Amino acid sequence: MSAERLPTGRTVAPHETPVQGVGPAAIGAQGRLGRVPPQAFFGVSAVFHYLGPSLAVLLFARLNVLGVAWLRVASAAAVFALWRRPWRLARGLSPEGRRTLLALGAVLAVMNTAFYLAVDRLPLSTVGAIEFLGTVILAATGARTPRNAAALILTTAGVAAITAIRVTGQPLGFVFAFANCALFMLYIVLGHRIANEGGPGAIDRLGAAMLIAAVVATPWGLGGALPAFRHPVLLLAGAGVGVCSSVIPYVTDQLAMARLPRATFSLMLALLPVFATVIGAIVLRQLPTLQDVAGITLVVLGVALHKEQREE
Repeated sequence: MSAERLPTGRTVAPHETPVQGVGPAAIGAQGRLGRVPPQAFFGVSAVFHYLGPSLAVLLFARLNVLGVAWLRVASAAAVFALWRRPWRLARGLSPEGRRTLLALGAVLAVMNTAFYLAVDRLPLSTVGAIEFLGTVILAATGARTPRNAAALILTTAGVAAITAIRVTGQPLGFVFAFANCALFMLYIVLGHRIANEGGPGAIDRLGAAMLIAAVVATPWGLGGALPAFRHPVLLLAGAGVGVCSSVIPYVTDQLAMARLPRATFSLMLALLPVFATVIGAIVLRQLPTLQDVAGITLVVLGVALHKEQREE
């Protein structure tokens, strides 16, 4: 397979993926964002991944869970609409591209709803551990060497040590948690697909999918969110949840996915419980136990050991 030449003049090897359509001036490997390591984008995503739920927990006392989930999706869709005006790309998409957007939009709507329904019944660490099971499966598809298989074993053991899944008397909570796990796998697969497609930019496609998600979630979520429209502070909090939980993490996910193989990105998701532990210690004064420290060490070793698979 021959190398591809970017508009910047840089030659890209077949295994590399240029960043697609991130801004008005197309960002290639030599662009400002192209010079930022993809792992940095993942780090930003991981931090905001836990700031959003902290705001959502505060809203649970004033709004029902479905209403909070709808506010998250709808506020994120509003931000994307104002920022990207993603409906402009509709005419340029292929039928397959439109089907991908519809699928991603439906996944985002149901996944976010299932996540909140799960954390309303189970500890966040339990839901996170179950969610990670899906990423283990995706990472395993890329563990084609003994080195990567060992990395996968280390990260899995580390996450198990940190999260310490506990069986509680909430069977419905586990149903929602495993549903969220399956949908999170689909989000990674579909997210990588739009991150590496040609044509309109990946961020624009993500914005279009979020608009679809808002429409899909409206029948079951709008009613629970209506009380927030009488209280501006609640609306602002809902918008904060949307920006922290859906806009910043999903955009930085796209920037990372465009340059990382799917198996590598899936393995790096093992770092999410590590970020949760660190943020909990700094912000919430929840100091990690020796078991937490041991788990963090295993995860860091596993991610450091993993080597990206280059496609021939």
